[in-house]
Amino acid sequence: MSTTNFRTGITAVAVLVGLVSIGYAQTFTTFDVPGAAGTIPLSINPAGQITGAYFDANFVDHGFLRETDGTLTTFDAPGSRSTFPQSINPAGLITGSYFDGFVNHGFLRERNGTITTFEVPGAGTYPRSINPAGQITGSYFFVGDIVAHGFLRKADGTIITFDVPDSFDMFPQSINPAGQITGSYLPKVGGISGFLRKKDGTLTTFEAPDATLTFPQSINPAGEITGEYLAKVGRTSGFLRKTDGTITTFDVPGAAGTIPLSINPAGQITGEYLDANSMEHGFLRRP
Repeated sequence: MSTTNFRTGITAVAVLVGLVSIGYAQTFTTFDVPGAAGTIPLSINPAGQITGAYFDANFVDHGFLRETDGTLTTFDAPGSRSTFPQSINPAGLITGSYFDGFVNHGFLRERNGTITTFEVPGAGTYPRSINPAGQITGSYFFVGDIVAHGFLRKADGTIITFDVPDSFDMFPQSINPAGQITGSYLPKVGGISGFLRKKDGTLTTFEAPDATLTFPQSINPAGEITGEYLAKVGRTSGFLRKTDGTITTFDVPGAAGTIPLSINPAGQITGEYLDANSMEHGFLRRP
């Protein structure tokens, strides 16, 4: 593992944008890993620590951690030819996947930089989300097979695998502090649907109203779920699933498509929307 510390004061540009129409200013800080051909932040924790991937001139992926003071630390999983962090929890633990030249494995990076690698035995492993307790969820594929399955890695390293009955593929996306997991799956009959896995292992499946495809993306501490769905009319819209199973659909006014990506404890939802020219913009939906 190679680790290098950088101060982003060299490359970061802070821009204050006054938004008179809504009465406050926003502060934007841009940053790149020095020397990188591209920087891809993927997850931020409550303290403001950011993780993600950057790729070098040879288009090889590596991991980075950006501290709240702007310090950047780069890292690679041991034996990695490509490292791709996906999620950081409140304690600063990072999970993601790395490629060793043959198959993908999972990794857990501790706050002190120690990296532990893991995998579902005999399978390519793709962690997606880590909760405050250090529990990790994601997908795995058996080598030579194209069917995806779900897994939960507990804080003690124990791995539990799971599938929705009669499904072809499982794609867990998010795990909350209570250990509830949401994501999508492909049933043997019908389109892609959503699922909720409770702490006790109970699986509940669901679809947004009039949807052909349902893609849950995030679950908050209360168990509320947001994501996108493709309606039968061909439009991509957002949904909010309450803890009682009630589903509310929504669209950014005037948008050609609405794609929610994350929900916080207060029920606020953020994501992107597409305009008439298919350009991407951000949105915040308040309860």
